[in-house]
Amino acid sequence: MARALILFALCVLPALVSAARPTRNPFIVQGRVYCDTCRAGFETSATTYLPGNLSLSHTHTHIHTDAVLTSFVLSAKVRVECKDRDTLQLLYSIEGVTDSTGTYKILVSEDHEDQFCDAVLVSSPQDDCSSVDPGHDRARVILTRYNGIVSDNRFANSLGFMKDQAFSVCTQLLKQYKESEE
Repeated sequence: MARALILFALCVLPALVSAARPTRNPFIVQGRVYCDTCRAGFETSATTYLPGNLSLSHTHTHIHTDAVLTSFVLSAKVRVECKDRDTLQLLYSIEGVTDSTGTYKILVSEDHEDQFCDAVLVSSPQDDCSSVDPGHDRARVILTRYNGIVSDNRFANSLGFMKDQAFSVCTQLLKQYKESEE
């Protein structure tokens, strides 16, 4: 009887434990990168999104392993950074680029329960739209499964750059926005 119990413990219990641990899908951090063509400080109907070529995407840096894979792509670059909640030390970083619609999707394979994670602008592919739109250079994302969110998708607020010179149609457009407020 004791041998049967030991055999049960050695064979069945590990199988039960591994079956109880579900395989986790990666988080998908998704957002858009825009060019504020009116220098309004927010997205307007004249706003354009910074497209790229997603087929050559993903620069990945994991702080623990220092593995770096790089590729050259003319796209807006975005980085997801996770920092320790107490020390603010960078613990995780992964880069991605925009697709043809100005949307980025970055896969994050780990849970970052006790960390602050942000999607952060890295660079713009357009020389005349490369200054950061103040207040729109980063967006907080929650990368944990211990908060009641069932989906693997995490949506970040849009990130933006500002055009060096506003388009000529912007004066009239911004007047329309002001009139609709009143």
